[in-house]
Amino acid sequence: MPTPAISPREADVLALLGEHLSNAEIASRLFISVRTVESHTSSLLRKLALPDRRALCRQAVELARAERPRPAPALPAPLTSFVGRKRERAALATLLADHRQVTAVGPGGVGKTRLALAVAAGAAGGFADGVWFVDLAPVTGPDRVAAAVAAVLGVGEQPGRGLDEAVCAALAARRALLVLDNCEQVREGVAPFLERLLSACPEVRVLATSRARLLVPFERVFPVPPLSRDGGGGEGGDGDGGGASEAVALFVERATAAAGAAPDPALRDGIAAVCERLDGMALAIELAAARWPALGLDGLRAGLSDQLRILAGGPRADDRHRSVRAVLDWSHELLEPADRALLRRVSVFVLPFTAGAAVAVAGFAPLDADAVPDVLGRLAEQSLLSAVPSAHGTRYRAQETIRQYGAERLDGAGESAQTRGRHLDWCLSGVDALARTADEERQVRAGSWQARFDALAEELRTALAWATDRPERRPDARRLALGLAGPAFDRHLLGEAQQCLEQAAALADHSPADGAAALREAARVAGCRRLGDDMYRLHRAAAAASLDAGDPAGAARDLAAAATVAHRFSSTFARLPAAEEVTALLARAGELSDGSPAASAALALAEAAVLADAYGSVQGSPDNTARETVGYAERAVGLARRTGDPVAESAALDALSGAHSWAGEPFAAAGAARRRVELLALAPRTPATAHEQADALAMAAATAIGVGELDRARQWGRQLAEHPLTAELGHHAVSWLLVADAFAGREEGVLAGGARFLEAWEQGGRPRSFSLGPAAAAVAMVHGLRGDDGARASWLAVVGRAGTEEEHRHGYGAVFDATVLLHRGEAGAALERLSPAPEEVWKWVSWVWLHWYAAARVEAAVLSGHPEARERLAAARATVAGNPVATAQLDRAQALLDGDPARVRATAAAFAAAGCRYQSARSLRLADAAGGG
Repeated sequence: MPTPAISPREADVLALLGEHLSNAEIASRLFISVRTVESHTSSLLRKLALPDRRALCRQAVELARAERPRPAPALPAPLTSFVGRKRERAALATLLADHRQVTAVGPGGVGKTRLALAVAAGAAGGFADGVWFVDLAPVTGPDRVAAAVAAVLGVGEQPGRGLDEAVCAALAARRALLVLDNCEQVREGVAPFLERLLSACPEVRVLATSRARLLVPFERVFPVPPLSRDGGGGEGGDGDGGGASEAVALFVERATAAAGAAPDPALRDGIAAVCERLDGMALAIELAAARWPALGLDGLRAGLSDQLRILAGGPRADDRHRSVRAVLDWSHELLEPADRALLRRVSVFVLPFTAGAAVAVAGFAPLDADAVPDVLGRLAEQSLLSAVPSAHGTRYRAQETIRQYGAERLDGAGESAQTRGRHLDWCLSGVDALARTADEERQVRAGSWQARFDALAEELRTALAWATDRPERRPDARRLALGLAGPAFDRHLLGEAQQCLEQAAALADHSPADGAAALREAARVAGCRRLGDDMYRLHRAAAAASLDAGDPAGAARDLAAAATVAHRFSSTFARLPAAEEVTALLARAGELSDGSPAASAALALAEAAVLADAYGSVQGSPDNTARETVGYAERAVGLARRTGDPVAESAALDALSGAHSWAGEPFAAAGAARRRVELLALAPRTPATAHEQADALAMAAATAIGVGELDRARQWGRQLAEHPLTAELGHHAVSWLLVADAFAGREEGVLAGGARFLEAWEQGGRPRSFSLGPAAAAVAMVHGLRGDDGARASWLAVVGRAGTEEEHRHGYGAVFDATVLLHRGEAGAALERLSPAPEEVWKWVSWVWLHWYAAARVEAAVLSGHPEARERLAAARATVAGNPVATAQLDRAQALLDGDPARVRATAAAFAAAGCRYQSARSLRLADAAGGG
């Protein structure tokens, strides 16, 4: 690296940032934690003096360009050379330069993919943010298109957003080329995805291949013709004659590779006649050339002559794919019976497969399992399969046209059910092995299971789709859905995990109890996705399944959970259920409860949420009695503790933390929040614990800020920023860290984090949340302290869209605005901003802002000479007692009121000890102004 101050590990992280990988993807690639990636990223930002992650990624790209002539495109490396297509390459490249979305259209086997790859490689230098290739052939359904693109880009799913939104957000500011191959497989999914992508990402271009046009607004169609047979249209490959047609050049190239020597030049006319019979179709020519060593020209002409008779009587130009089928039929007939059996049976694989996998799935009579590896080699020699080297040994794959042909032959042989059943059994074994490996690797913090899952996932999805429609295999389909849900969640494919769990519930035909368990788990995944409506729906569905299973106590727990969700996570709902509906659920849960510890705990928590509004939900009443709310929450905690379930206890502690806040007891609120973090620290990662952990860290950071424990708040804020559920959701990830850093006076952290916050918030659709408004206001405050009124105004506009008017006017906004006004010496204006007494605006200040509000209000009263300043100071002492920052601020106000500059100066040390360097520096300035210099 050109900067010697950058360590080798930082250089590794920087290089992967240049590939636009997420923190989670970088951590997986380098086998380090997400926290370590974040630490290296922060260090790089500081060393390279860059403002944000986006600038760091651009810097990484520039450094990479300085070390090599052009970035290597993310394209598959062809196993054979590209021959001809000079005219088509130029025309398609021109079309791509002029239009944002181009579709190369043509029948199977015409050479669309190879042409697209060649054009993309040639255009790569014009796309600063890379070229990305996505093969859609293995994709099992239209709804998986965005997931396939996200996997290639290294984009993770983000709570509250679909993968298509995440992909659009990741590409929004990039100049990139996306190559989508085999779009005809899922055309109904590709079209809407491309419409959203191209509308949201103005610098992205798409080159697609398909057998039919995609019918999207930006599309320009390029029909891919067969290879020229006119004797002068192509560049030719290695060793072809200068005037050879493209078709002949391809034949000669492939025949030479197969035989080890080039055909006699005197045979060129005969070869041209064969290519003419094959309509210039690239795949047909390659398959014929692979037979050259065994058959020679006469054998090829004789064999093809019979097969190509089926072409008579039709317009060949309109149905050229028939020449490919003819050659496939001919090639198939030349195979030994064992070779035919294997070719059709391995068509069930949608991804490259190993010899061992082929033995397990295809190795049954009349094919000897021991012969499978040899047969694979023979099929590869005849170009019916490709041998692909990988990190785990050789894998084999069929070109998509050949795979589809094999699938037709499999149906024709009556072996489809047996072969696909064996494929399903192989997938089930793979899921079991993957689960064991994941458990083992969690113990040693390894990550290779993720690569194994990625190599298996599409096979699992294909097997699941097949088994679901077969009554005799539905139990296996359910087992596979459950087996796929776990690793999908661990791979942060949260939407797929939820879908699999709901599918598993639907497949639990004779076990409603199992269905209820799957729905319950799906609700927890929905919670991780910040989808309140789904959580509510799924808990209610689980209750219905529990009743079908004869488990009224289970139904009581689920109904109570649904009622709790409606209040606890009310801000994540698109449409909140009516209060009467939620109250009815609570009443029904009470009727069904059997008084067991679990049911009693769930019911008590729901009562705290619904009846006492312990969570301070958006639909809660402002007239609840705070002490009564604390009582409800304390009862819920006691009952939850009896269950021994850390998740249940954490949820109850969250209610207790909220109740203490409304009662004006911030230290008790912080203590309950801290207990949640400790309780969940050693819990195994499940959807329920992951959701609780993310929420607990946010609450712990927030309540620590409320009592002036800034170092603790920053510690938990960093953990929240690195948590898997928030690491890729930048605005939620850094929200409380921004507030803590702003109060602490860590200007550089606020500016860097603010850039990350703003980018993620805008890409996320500018949502509102109880934590987003304060974060934006904190950044606005820092800009105000720096004297940058333009930036402050911009961030205050963000506050208006990310938070709520009441919270900003009476709560955090008053604190942050007053801090800026006091900094500027406008004590009177600050006092006006804080004019209501804390008890008058308790709902807005009691949670986090009470101590900050009370202390700033006293300072403003002292500095503005308010006649009641001394009385306000005395009253505030009792309120903030124990808060080191607020206490120091009152001590400073007391010293100012008493006219004692030395005591003012002495408070600098107290602020510094509390981790509040801004206020420490302010004490020195105030002391100097008061004559203590």
